[in-house]
Amino acid sequence: MSEPSAAPPDLRRTAVMTLLTVLAGAVDAVSFLTMGKVFCALATGNVLFLAFALAGEGDVPVARPATAIGAFLVGAGAGAVVLKWCAARGRPWFAVGLAGEGLLLALGGTVAVVRHGGGAAAVGGSDLVVVGAVALAMGLRAATALRLDVPGMPTLLSQTAIARLVSDVLKEPHEALRGMSRRQRLARTRWTATVVGIFAGGVLGTLLLVPLGTGRALFVVAAVALLLAAAHLAVPPRELKELRERRRRGERGERTGPAGPEAP
Repeated sequence: MSEPSAAPPDLRRTAVMTLLTVLAGAVDAVSFLTMGKVFCALATGNVLFLAFALAGEGDVPVARPATAIGAFLVGAGAGAVVLKWCAARGRPWFAVGLAGEGLLLALGGTVAVVRHGGGAAAVGGSDLVVVGAVALAMGLRAATALRLDVPGMPTLLSQTAIARLVSDVLKEPHEALRGMSRRQRLARTRWTATVVGIFAGGVLGTLLLVPLGTGRALFVVAAVALLLAAAHLAVPPRELKELRERRRRGERGERTGPAGPEAP
């Protein structure tokens, strides 16, 4: 008998994380192209921009990458604490993470519209509030992705996925997907989805969102994140349903896996 294909929970998690990866690519397209040489999702880029700025080269301001790095760290740290608290009490931590991300993006979009109208938030110092809000949202995203712990899909960067994908293909260059085990197929699919997702998000963000201006572009991304959170609450994963049922029966539920009882 042939090996079964990827289980529904694996496919569902891969699909959700792919969409979140696309959103991250779109956020960085909007932030870099309309908020002035700053990445709000790709923290590595901001570290380099800050280094260039401190060295006095590259025409890069210090304030924007420094704000983005600081806000990202705060979002990641606070997110880890809040999501852990929610998971320990059987709350829908994944939806909480997505909702928080969406609300922070909407906050950044609101500030951008109020201060810059339908244009780019790249002039003057007032855009630092927008940069901070968006980077805070992406820090929270990092905490959400780390807690979910889907191998090969951090949603915010693609370097590791590229390296793993190339290494895997070179190691087995003649092995088609059909000849691979389910785990191998799933891993290669996730690495590919991460790379393609970041690229697709960058393209879509550049072509569709950047022309809208910073504020309205952030509203679009925020709406998608909030819709994902609402969908997760409307159709909770099987693990969360079982935990709630056990608690209704007065039994003590146990957490399932490192992501808690509520992985999508």
